[in-house]
Amino acid sequence: MEILTLMAGALSPFNLLLAVLGVTAGIAIGALPGLSATMAVAVLVPITFGMSPEAALIMLGAIYTGAIYGGSYSAILINTPGTPAAIATTFDGYPMARSGNGDLAITLSTLSSTMGGMFGILALVTLGPLLAQIALKFGPVEYFWLAIFGLTVISALSDGSMLKSFIGAAIGLLLSTVGLAVVGGDIRYTFGSQFLLGGVEQISALIGLYCIPVLIDLVSKPGAHLDPPEQGRGLRLAEGLALVWRGKFNAMRSSIIGTIVAILPGAGGSIASLVSYSEARRVSKNPELFGKGAPEGVIATESSNNATVGGGFIPTLVLGIPGTPPDAVILGALLVQGFRTGPEMFGAQASVTYTFVGGLAIATLLMLPIGLLIGRYAFKSIVAIPKALLVPAIAFMTIIGTYAIRNNPFDVVLMVVLGAFGWLLCRFGIKPSPIVLGIILGPIAEQGFVQGYLMGNATGSLGAVFFGRPISIGIIVLILAATLLPLWNAWRRQQPKEVLS
Repeated sequence: MEILTLMAGALSPFNLLLAVLGVTAGIAIGALPGLSATMAVAVLVPITFGMSPEAALIMLGAIYTGAIYGGSYSAILINTPGTPAAIATTFDGYPMARSGNGDLAITLSTLSSTMGGMFGILALVTLGPLLAQIALKFGPVEYFWLAIFGLTVISALSDGSMLKSFIGAAIGLLLSTVGLAVVGGDIRYTFGSQFLLGGVEQISALIGLYCIPVLIDLVSKPGAHLDPPEQGRGLRLAEGLALVWRGKFNAMRSSIIGTIVAILPGAGGSIASLVSYSEARRVSKNPELFGKGAPEGVIATESSNNATVGGGFIPTLVLGIPGTPPDAVILGALLVQGFRTGPEMFGAQASVTYTFVGGLAIATLLMLPIGLLIGRYAFKSIVAIPKALLVPAIAFMTIIGTYAIRNNPFDVVLMVVLGAFGWLLCRFGIKPSPIVLGIILGPIAEQGFVQGYLMGNATGSLGAVFFGRPISIGIIVLILAATLLPLWNAWRRQQPKEVLS
């Protein structure tokens, strides 16, 4: 009861206004390719400096949760994830939009995002201190194996050749090594260019590999970009609620995965959504429908990546260790105000903490009506815009979004080059998702491997460091399962039925 009383402090008119403004701004920024959730929070941090810690947390939390959800708009409507967390939403969201069901896909995304967000908040309130202690058990080696696991799930995500998916991941890993080494600072593969010292910027690569192929296809192929929806169909809320209820276990499992992954500092929503998508496809009765417009895919990814909001705040508030990049920005904003995070957040600072949690819950619930309203008109607008206007508009957003990340014109050139390269690879069946995944997970895998190798050499137990720790063993088992199960299923499909029986 005391906790509910403290959370009720978020119901003041000022805090409610901040939640509405934050969610709306977050959705708008997250929907634009290149303007990630981290950038949305970072850009709007200065306006919170004059606020109290509670109000600042509510405002930034609302922006964060809105931006994570907003990334699904562009993922569904133009096959370009607005944020890295929405990468897996493109797999089934865009095919749904292509078939005229973009309105249903957005409704599913909104409902699933609200469910996942509320689950993450519930975990933050009830299990925060305990789960934060579990996160401390992860060392460099565990992060290395976690990154490898993230790379292996692409075998379950690929509709075509598993070999081509691994080739794409290898290309992404190679691109992630450009520039200064994560450990040691060695200069690699820059070819004497100072612009490549900072490496391949992840968001620029994401925009190029997803956006440019879409633009090329829009220009080269006749016909409408998306099939128009049926007249008078509205929000399709009843249909969406029925599908979400039917997939409630999928949403719950994905929310749990998103919360757990977010607790691990640096993992983020991209890994959570990909793992959740992989699990949803693995247990589905109709896995062959995934990648072709399966509603279960949208439910899994969106409930998972929004659960990372609450899950990421667990190590941020309890340990002062950011769970995701936006959490790092929010933590910095609190430090500027002189506010310190730590174990006392749920003790001496309980009033601030639970007021923020209440505000985050309100912002998540507000995301439902605001998201449905914006999403309804977003789909109709994208369908109605002719290609002659749509292509230049998307191209303009990609250029602005890429340049705004580091104010570096070279990032725009690199984005275009990678996009053209990605389009060529698509002609050979190598999709952009494994490449982007390799770029994102490459630094995590490299840092974990190098640090683990140094630890093993120093103690004379290299094998025990990598293969003797309980958490590492568990992740290795998951890696083997993710790799071997698709091979086993492919073998079974090739065998005559009488042989298997």
